Amino acid sequence: MGIISFQGARSKTKKEHEAPIKVSDYMSRKLITFKPHQSVMEVIESLVKHKISGGPVVGENQELLGIISEGDCIKQLNESRYYNMPIQDATVEKFMVRNVETIDGNLNIFDAANKFLETKRRRFPILEDGKLVGQISQKDVMKAALKLNSQYWRDL
Repeated sequence: MGIISFQGARSKTKKEHEAPIKVSDYMSRKLITFKPHQSVMEVIESLVKHKISGGPVVGENQELLGIISEGDCIKQLNESRYYNMPIQDATVEKFMVRNVETIDGNLNIFDAANKFLETKRRRFPILEDGKLVGQISQKDVMKAALKLNSQYWRDL
């Protein structure tokens, strides 16, 4: 005959969401940004040096003008070779993507993860009052997942 244990009724634990779950809690605030009149070669050097795949292009007042990525730079390299044009003359504004989708810093990190899946984007800039204040990447979402314990994850 085995031992029978009775612990009685357990009180329901109150869900306490202590861990931050907003995009702004996990976004990068110290960004490497580029200016529209910078040369593409400068961008390539910066991307390689900082081991990043792209970055926002901003104006004088930190307003978001576009994004330039490794792919944009490779496109320029390819075109310069094909047309036999010097790459030193190529500027960011000619090759950046201007129609940039942003994400709200108050958005839930899980909704941001879904947005990454829907759009196939690698990063989203975050604006406040029209100025660039940060960027959330797929890697930032994965970092958030690691910080949130499994119980909290299930409760959402």
